[in-house]
Amino acid sequence: MTISLDQAQKIITAALAKSREMGYAPMGIAVLDSSGNLKAFASEDGASMFRFDVARAKAWGSVAMGVSSRVLGERAKGNPNFFVSLAATSEGKFLAHTGAVVIKDAQGRLLGSVGASGGTGDEDELICMAGVDSVGLTSG
Repeated sequence: MTISLDQAQKIITAALAKSREMGYAPMGIAVLDSSGNLKAFASEDGASMFRFDVARAKAWGSVAMGVSSRVLGERAKGNPNFFVSLAATSEGKFLAHTGAVVIKDAQGRLLGSVGASGGTGDEDELICMAGVDSVGLTSG
């Protein structure tokens, strides 16, 4: 199973709505399927050119390891060489920094992930969680 295009687009729409509600900076949001392939992406007007790469890398690491990027960042503190190796092995597609969550169905099956870039890691994570919640899926 994987996330549908319709679900991915709704996640992005809800995440951007939450970002605007909170008054956050312009965001980039990437939704990946369970294989780490890009399903959908949006970049708000005014978002910097790095938003895509950072949002996707957060989401890619999250779906690859099956946990939020917050958890990956915590794990990286205890084993930094391993996480640097993961980033190098994935040709830069792996970023262990808060701002991405996994997307799971009611049975706990991994469907994909969503990552955001534009605010603090906490802000990015909050809007990703809002997006996932909006489609009745879970972010962890």
